[in-house]
Amino acid sequence: MGLIAKALDFLFGGGRNVVAETAEVFRENAEAGAARAAALRGETLEQFAAEFAGARRGRFDRLIDALNRLPRPAMAFGTLALFATAMADPAWFAARMQGLALVPEPLWWLLGAVVSFYFGARHQFKGQQFQREIAATMTRTPRVIDNIARLEALRHDSPGAADTGHDARVSARATAPEDNAALNAWRARRG
Repeated sequence: MGLIAKALDFLFGGGRNVVAETAEVFRENAEAGAARAAALRGETLEQFAAEFAGARRGRFDRLIDALNRLPRPAMAFGTLALFATAMADPAWFAARMQGLALVPEPLWWLLGAVVSFYFGARHQFKGQQFQREIAATMTRTPRVIDNIARLEALRHDSPGAADTGHDARVSARATAPEDNAALNAWRARRG
């Protein structure tokens, strides 16, 4: 019994745990790691609080910060609005895109450079590729407008959609009364 007690006292006695200490060589102690992470977060928050609490920001600083936050959402919402406009009024959209087709190439390069420097590592090749895609889309615009006009003519509420034309057989069938069982039953109940 004394030998086992001495062995356990060697491993776990004196406030030590040799097994845990050995395991911590290969794997981080989760509790100690969580404590270090919590301390780091606390220090980071204190640093941010000290940075923003010390300096009173004026109207100009707040205005500039607000303006710096606008371009990304404006471009995102603007792109979505372009898609909606292209579906709602293709002719209006096509006219605006024709105007963009007249923008000289150096101006596209300049716009590409400004946007790429503002947003990060964007290449000017993407701007040129976008311009080519717009030109290809513009060539399809008349066909799309024609297709939309044809589809609008097929709507049930468009004038002349149910017109039988010069076909006498279709006109006779369209105006001939049909035997309607529900209508006959209703008429029988009424009188």
